[in-house]
Amino acid sequence: MEFDLVLLHPPSYYDFRQTNQFRGPISDVVPSSSIFDMYPIGFTSIAGYLERFGYSVKIVNLAARMLHNRRFDVEKKIRGLHSSAFGISLHWLPHAQGSIEIAGLVKKYHPKVSVIFGGLSATYYHRELIQHDCVDFVVRGDSTENAMLTLIQEIKSGAEDFSSVPNLTWKRDGQVVVNPISPSPASLDDIDIPDYRYAMRSVFKYRSLLDALPYEGWLEYPLSALLTTRGCTQDCALCGGSRSAYAFNCARTKPSMRSPAKLIYDIEGIQRFCRTPIFVIGDIRQGGTKYVDEFLERVSELRPTNELVFELFWGADDDFFSKIERTVRKYSLEITLESADEDVRRKNGKFACSNPEIIQLIRSALDHGCRKLDIFFMVGLPHQTRESALRNIEFCEEIHQACGLDKRLCYFVAPLAPFLDPASRAFEHPEKFGMKRLATTLEDHIRHFSAPSWEFILNYETDLLDREQIVKTMYASLEKLNDFKLKYGLLRSEAHDRIAVEIIASLAYTERVRNAVRAHGSFADLPLFVESDHGAVRTQRELRWKVKHRYPGVFSLSVVGLKLLLDEVRALLLRRSSPLEWCGQRTTVKPDPLSGSAEEG
Repeated sequence: MEFDLVLLHPPSYYDFRQTNQFRGPISDVVPSSSIFDMYPIGFTSIAGYLERFGYSVKIVNLAARMLHNRRFDVEKKIRGLHSSAFGISLHWLPHAQGSIEIAGLVKKYHPKVSVIFGGLSATYYHRELIQHDCVDFVVRGDSTENAMLTLIQEIKSGAEDFSSVPNLTWKRDGQVVVNPISPSPASLDDIDIPDYRYAMRSVFKYRSLLDALPYEGWLEYPLSALLTTRGCTQDCALCGGSRSAYAFNCARTKPSMRSPAKLIYDIEGIQRFCRTPIFVIGDIRQGGTKYVDEFLERVSELRPTNELVFELFWGADDDFFSKIERTVRKYSLEITLESADEDVRRKNGKFACSNPEIIQLIRSALDHGCRKLDIFFMVGLPHQTRESALRNIEFCEEIHQACGLDKRLCYFVAPLAPFLDPASRAFEHPEKFGMKRLATTLEDHIRHFSAPSWEFILNYETDLLDREQIVKTMYASLEKLNDFKLKYGLLRSEAHDRIAVEIIASLAYTERVRNAVRAHGSFADLPLFVESDHGAVRTQRELRWKVKHRYPGVFSLSVVGLKLLLDEVRALLLRRSSPLEWCGQRTTVKPDPLSGSAEEG
């Protein structure tokens, strides 16, 4: 089949199946593996948006396919894909090496086909990225659906000049051209982010389930997400998605909130195909009190079967939690405190309130029906000493005792890894935050992610902790947290013992690599180490919610699939009968509550 666009999601490190690279705990608190096999939410929104205008778009999650089957032939897969253009995600910087390798393979088998890069990291490094022979275009910014539509229209028409495409970096006669970046849209309601209806429809339409899976293991535990905003009101020093980072990288001056009606439309669609929790990405309070009230009122009317998981970016009181308790059948919370040190939090712009206020917030949430509350701490922060990092676990115990040893509380600690985010305040001004930046360019980060151990992957050190100390402090924190969980019955003894063994093995392995690097002077001359587990300390199962039935019945799924296919046929007939209507931009889009198809308003 010939496609108009194929979107490829690469592994973070292309050769991960042939190496013994030790990636440690860098992905222990995210759903995907240490090769970051979850593709960005924007994939489905771009695909769904373009298909609305008559183009055929296929998503292929190469990273997940490679994890699922160690013998999966990437080159054969790419060789067999036929498309007018290939899009490759470089949203997260850990994909720097893998994305370039995949782009090279695309050019190897399809030398005349356009290769397009996009994502926050691609935006930041667009001038360096476009210098690669395997890269034809970089679409910049955080809202690229319309730019991608215009670019595909131009490519399909055989255009040689792409000056009319907004946000585009491209090459004309070997010279780099940077088109102006357009203002970020104030409203996001004309697109679906993510577009799960497209994802379901594509499975039936293109007859491939494995290609479109968001990450390896999704069928076992199908997490779903609800994006509330692009942009952020907060300016956390370490975040590449902070207010100042969006302004610097995407020319976004303020966040764009998706309307409560649109969020409810997404929830309706999600609960048709899975029963697992829906992560509400971004603190809903960024939209203001009226926004929160409208959203919660609509949730109350819908009464979704799925549990909703909310994020908090700052303190909350009884009034907020009582609103949620009254309107949401089942809800949980995720709070990234980062540090138990109030001064560290204040300097980094994260939960700049006192520890007693943090404890009161947690108690209030539990008192108002929160079913599960995840609390995250980090190692490797600016201004953080080893003692400060270990104090995180002591604060866990303080919280736990103050909350009556409530087993709804779950505690996690992770390294600030693998990279300090480009465009974040700490990356742009490391000296102000006591940071030492060890990688600056895209090529620097490609080399870093090729290192044999996560210690040498890190692209930073602090004035107080070098990379070796960060690694040792991380494992000391994990050891303390492991003992704490056993003490309070949050972990079974078998799991505790397994983690304890993994920590010892991980420390030994990182030390072997460190000593080898010192002895040989470079990674190239290192001896091969045999290591079976690339992930080390595994805590991801603790992130999961208990769900009896992950999917609705077969009949329900079949009805949804049939309805989506019928809508696809209806849209095709409409495009053929009124082609002009589908060629240009439409001013008003009314989403069909079931199918997600668009009709003229």
